[in-house]
Amino acid sequence: MVLTPSTMLPLGTAAPEFSLLNTDGNTVSLADVSDAPALLVAFMCNHCPYVKHIGDGLAKMARDFQSKGAAVIAISSNSVESHPADGPDKMAEEARERGYTFPYLYDETQEVAKAYTAACTPDFFLFDGDRNLYYRGQMDDSRPGGDIPVTGSDLRSALESLLAGEVPPDGQNPSIGCNIKWIPGNEPAYFG
Repeated sequence: MVLTPSTMLPLGTAAPEFSLLNTDGNTVSLADVSDAPALLVAFMCNHCPYVKHIGDGLAKMARDFQSKGAAVIAISSNSVESHPADGPDKMAEEARERGYTFPYLYDETQEVAKAYTAACTPDFFLFDGDRNLYYRGQMDDSRPGGDIPVTGSDLRSALESLLAGEVPPDGQNPSIGCNIKWIPGNEPAYFG
C-alpha cells in the first residue's frame, strides 16, 4: 500500500463532466445532479483499508446531507485487471452492504479520475451549486489503526458551511489513502 495525498485541485475549479455506469446498471452524469445546491464527489474503491475505515461514516454523512438537498456520487477508478475486487459486481455488493444511498460509478478508462486529478482513495471534491470547487481533502483526521473516531468533521463542516452560503473553509487538509490503481501506462502526469 502506497500512502498518497490528494492533489488539492485549486478551489473554484469547475466540476469536470462525467457520464459513467452506476452499480444499478444506469448511467449517471454531472447533468443528473444539476439542481442540487451541493455536490460531493468521492473517489473510492472496495479494497482500500482507508475507504473501509470510513465507509459506514460516509454512508451516514451522505444520508444526513442528502436529506438537506446535497447530491453525493462515488466513483471507483481502480484497474480491475490488478484489483478485481474493485470491479462493478463487487461495487454493487459493497453499496448494498454499506447501505450507500448514492450512485457508485465505475470509471473504467480512468479519464474521470484524471479530469478531477484524483490521486487516492478516498479523495473528496465538494462543489457548490454552480459546480465550482468549494472543498477538497480529507473527511476527518481518523486513520485505520488509530484511536481517532470517524466523525467526518472536516467534510461535514465544509458541507454545512456551503449549504449555509458561507465562504470556503480555511485550512483544508489533503485526504490520504491508497493510490488509485492506474492501468499500466495510463498513469497521469500528476501521479507519483
